[in-house]
Amino acid sequence: MFDRIMQKFEGSPSQQQVIRLLLERGFSVSDEGRVVSGGIEIPNTQIAREIGVDRRVVDSTTDAILADEELRRIFQNISSIPSLMDLAPVLDLSVLTIEVLDADEPGIVATVTSLLADNDISIRQTISEDPEFTNDPRLYLVTDEDLPGDVLNELKNLEFIRQIQLS
Repeated sequence: MFDRIMQKFEGSPSQQQVIRLLLERGFSVSDEGRVVSGGIEIPNTQIAREIGVDRRVVDSTTDAILADEELRRIFQNISSIPSLMDLAPVLDLSVLTIEVLDADEPGIVATVTSLLADNDISIRQTISEDPEFTNDPRLYLVTDEDLPGDVLNELKNLEFIRQIQLS
């Protein structure tokens, strides 16, 4: 799906940057062509400054989104979720980051969360990056406590794990 969206803007790398930012941040586009997060409008000048393009690129991108029924449905229904990852050090939580060999393999999240549950480790939040939206998708798990060494070793030994990091 991501590739299909990006192909619609293949002639404009600047517009592709706008699309990528909207998707990564979970920003929507209102009927009026404004970039919004929930009910809060984000000025196009701020979007443009963030990615280093002219404001008119943002305007033309939102116009193109509204003109395309498929894009309209996507960008009027996307939303963001709050993440505990940046708050983890403040709240004394741990973040386990997992990189896998093949993110399209089924059962990765189930296997990892089951392993943690079997070891009585409570998960506060799970975030998995979509392999269609990023080249190296990661799985993030926020836990109440540090993971014991034996659990980390069990995780490392799973056949689909490329690398793990605990912070």
